Amino acid sequence: MFSLSELVPQNQHQSRSKLLKPWWEVFMDYLVVLMLMASVLACTEQLSRDRVVCIPLDPLVTVNTSDHSPSVGGDVAPPSKPTTSPNLHSTVRGRRTHLVYQQYIYISQVCYHEALPLCSRFFPYMALLQSLVLVASGSFWLHFPHTSARIEHFLAILAKCCESPWTSQALSHAARQEEIQEKVVVEERRPPQPPPSSSSSSPPVTRTRQSSIDSGADSPLLKRSDSTSSAAPPSPCPSTLSCNSTMSSISLGSQVHFPSSKPSLMVDSPRQVISLDRSDGEQARALFERVRKFRSHCESSDVIYKVYLAQTIFKLLMVTLIVSYTIPLLSAFSFNYTCHPEEQALVGYSTFECIHVLSSLIRKLLVAYLTLLGLYGLLNFYTLSWILHSSLRQYSFHSLKELCSLRDVPDLRNDLAFLLHMLDQYDPLLAQRLSVFLSPVSESRLLEENLERRWGEEKLRAMISVDAEGCSKLQLVALPRLPPALFTLSQLQVLKLELITDARFTAQVINMTQLRELHLYHCTAAVDPSALGVLQERLEVLQLTFTQVSEIPSWVFSLRSLHELHLSGRLSSDGGVGRSWALGSLRQLRHLRMLVIRGMLQRIPGELCEVAGSLVRLEIYNEGTRLLVLTGLKRMVDLTELLLQDCQLERLPSALLGLTNLRTLDLQHNNLRTLEELLSLAHLRRLSCLRLAFNRVLALPASVGVLRGLELLDLSNNQLQSLPPALFTLRRLRRLLLAGNLLEELPAEVKSLQLLTELDLSGNRLERLPPGLFNSCLELRILNVAHNSLSSLPRGIAALSQLCRLDLRSNSLEELPAELGCCTGLHGGGLLVEDWVFLSLPPHVRDFLSRSCPPSGTYSEVHSRPASDSFPYFSPTQWSFSSALESQI
Repeated sequence: MFSLSELVPQNQHQSRSKLLKPWWEVFMDYLVVLMLMASVLACTEQLSRDRVVCIPLDPLVTVNTSDHSPSVGGDVAPPSKPTTSPNLHSTVRGRRTHLVYQQYIYISQVCYHEALPLCSRFFPYMALLQSLVLVASGSFWLHFPHTSARIEHFLAILAKCCESPWTSQALSHAARQEEIQEKVVVEERRPPQPPPSSSSSSPPVTRTRQSSIDSGADSPLLKRSDSTSSAAPPSPCPSTLSCNSTMSSISLGSQVHFPSSKPSLMVDSPRQVISLDRSDGEQARALFERVRKFRSHCESSDVIYKVYLAQTIFKLLMVTLIVSYTIPLLSAFSFNYTCHPEEQALVGYSTFECIHVLSSLIRKLLVAYLTLLGLYGLLNFYTLSWILHSSLRQYSFHSLKELCSLRDVPDLRNDLAFLLHMLDQYDPLLAQRLSVFLSPVSESRLLEENLERRWGEEKLRAMISVDAEGCSKLQLVALPRLPPALFTLSQLQVLKLELITDARFTAQVINMTQLRELHLYHCTAAVDPSALGVLQERLEVLQLTFTQVSEIPSWVFSLRSLHELHLSGRLSSDGGVGRSWALGSLRQLRHLRMLVIRGMLQRIPGELCEVAGSLVRLEIYNEGTRLLVLTGLKRMVDLTELLLQDCQLERLPSALLGLTNLRTLDLQHNNLRTLEELLSLAHLRRLSCLRLAFNRVLALPASVGVLRGLELLDLSNNQLQSLPPALFTLRRLRRLLLAGNLLEELPAEVKSLQLLTELDLSGNRLERLPPGLFNSCLELRILNVAHNSLSSLPRGIAALSQLCRLDLRSNSLEELPAELGCCTGLHGGGLLVEDWVFLSLPPHVRDFLSRSCPPSGTYSEVHSRPASDSFPYFSPTQWSFSSALESQI
């Protein structure tokens, strides 16, 4: 047995699926029920009353009235002359037969099977079977496995759309906007007239779409509750909303047809009078996404349309087949039949006259059945003509596109279009309610309301932080659009927007008086014309991260006050910054001083020459793509800083010769193997910083001595095995970074670098340090000799009174000199060494060096990062040994 609750989903499915049945489908369902009832009635009569009654026609024996008395089943005797006795009844007239009752029953059964035609015996059962086939085929498209899932999903989404409070708000807003627009049109078309003398004249009632907005009151998805003052909460089960579905308390019909009766509801502002709470807003957003996915799924095929068309054709063929063999049977139904049984020896007669008891009733039921079947066939023919003459795989919201707020509803196709065509036959209002969640404008308005509710001014102010430079900074990630409250932050200086799909700067940006820096990470921002002038005057720093060059907004190249521009993304492979950068596009950036490009260039863009007069710093991070053509650098004579990283350069570019004002040259992370071209840099007299780290330099040429003005030289992570004496003729050198090379000794000439403040020799093969380093380089503040093979530390280190950072980790030291106590700058964690080596110092030296610092056990972790930012530091577990160090191991 099954419980009553198990039948509820079936009832709910039937009540919802009738939304997709047009009037002819409903009519055909009733006709099939009538045909089924007629066939059942015929079957019942056939089983209970169907029989034949037979009498013999030819006598077997001679009639003898004197020898036989009247008996049941005897032949009727010829009339005889009545007797003269007045006391006796007259004799029975007719033909006598010699059959008993059992013989009549026997011959009736024999004649039922031999004389009665098959149609008279089996037509009721055939009619019942045909009716059942028509019943099954009438709703086959609703239960077919490939279509039922989509139909169920569609009905569930439709139920949610009708339940959602956002639906009522959107339609009421559209109706109000349409009414306002029509009023404006009427006022514009009305000829100027003098003011009326009486107050009885009233403005004409505007035309509205009562049928499209107020229709469908009887829809099972739109039944309203009796209470109009407060709507009941929507049912959690979509299938029950035929009884529990609620509407907003605003009546659309009253707003549209009687605008003068409630003027308070007619507002010109597009803002809704009623706002959704948070849960309703989240449900509406989820419903938008659900409708979007269902649309993409249904528009990919037309299986529902094909199944419905095949079902209609099948029913039409069934009707044609049934009628073709049933109409000829009408002549076969007769009341009298002549039977010639072969059992003459048993009954004594060879011919019998029989009557069929149900022949008249069955004939009438057959006529009624054929009449219903004919109507059923005509409806199927009408359905087939409607399918073939209508574009059911295309659907356009013609009535909605007349509303100014819902003109953007897209046209639909395939299965979704067919379902909406079927839905329109039931109630067009249901399609309107679904269209609310197909409209991009409606979704945008919902997002605006959600943003205003979730991202208010107080929350945005709480998210503002202050960076290292003291600038107020705000970062917004993965929002659908910019919250309106953002434009009220007048003290905000740095704004970072990331993954915002529809960012737009409106005229309200004028309130952001302190905004100077803008970051756009995969965010194609649009700017209103009124806001562009504000950004042109105030914006100084702009950072863009994109995937394709087409994502760069065109308004970027009109920011005439821009000082820094950072571009990060995939640039075109034709050698330029991008096809969208036409010649002359940078001319308005007259104050651009710094340009940073992170992409894959094959040549220096020629468009950069347009800003050569103002550009002083150029950075190119080429992400491993070889930079082939650098001739564009020759015209940028005012550059003071040039950075070319990951450009796969193998030699120093000759285009550097014309950059006479260059102060900083950074060629890190390239494939430089030789530095023979250093001699050509001799005329770059202002060059003070040269960074060549992370290359493949094998030897440093003696021509390095011509760079007299160098103050910083970075040759870290190369393959140097020795240092030329000319290197130590650079008297102005203050920072020398040689980490990660193959140096086995440090020349004694290092004592000539008396202005040296930082020396990094980590990751080499040094076994000792020259004493002159400690006697002459008295300005040394940072010394890094970690990851070497030092066995001892000279006692002359006591002369380095200004030393504040000394890294001795990962060496072969067994003890430390007590003279480290004279290096007063090392106290407080300036000494980086293993704990067991640190314990070799005298106690008073250890106490001095540990003063105002954590315990010695934390030396290797807490203070493992040197104060210098000129060379990268790696902990012992992270250090990447060079090839020479690997060979030594």
